[in-house]
Amino acid sequence: MESEPKDVIILGSIRRGKKKFSNIQNETKISPEELNSILEELENRKFIRVEELKGWFGKKIELKITEDGSNELDRKIIEIQDKWKEMQLIYESGDKQKLQQKMEENKSFLPTMMFFGVMDMMMFSMMFSMMGIGMSDYVSQENMPDEDMGDEGYDFDIGF
Repeated sequence: MESEPKDVIILGSIRRGKKKFSNIQNETKISPEELNSILEELENRKFIRVEELKGWFGKKIELKITEDGSNELDRKIIEIQDKWKEMQLIYESGDKQKLQQKMEENKSFLPTMMFFGVMDMMMFSMMFSMMGIGMSDYVSQENMPDEDMGDEGYDFDIGF
């Protein structure tokens, strides 16, 4: 699991209680083909197991995280927390070039940091502001947190 942070996101989704393929796909926004491939890899590595259950309407398949998978997930979460702390320290030091280099190194982990709520979004946006670049250069729109403000933007109730 060293190279692919999507594995970690999928394990996290399963540990959060998503047991069906469609639910995992909806939460992670990973294409069905890629999700299937990653799930097969996770099963081969014994990080998840596939259970066939009998239901009212026939066979039902559920995915469950194994103890090995849960331990690996915990290890990866600590690793991404450490990466975030490192980026925070660089930001606080005010070294733009070093921050940009560190963000480039950790580009593939940014969606994972968002998924697990590891990063402080306010600080993350301040990092981009300091570097003078847009967040979309590092994080695709589909991985941005949903902040539905409606069509009108902010809605203030002033009591009239």
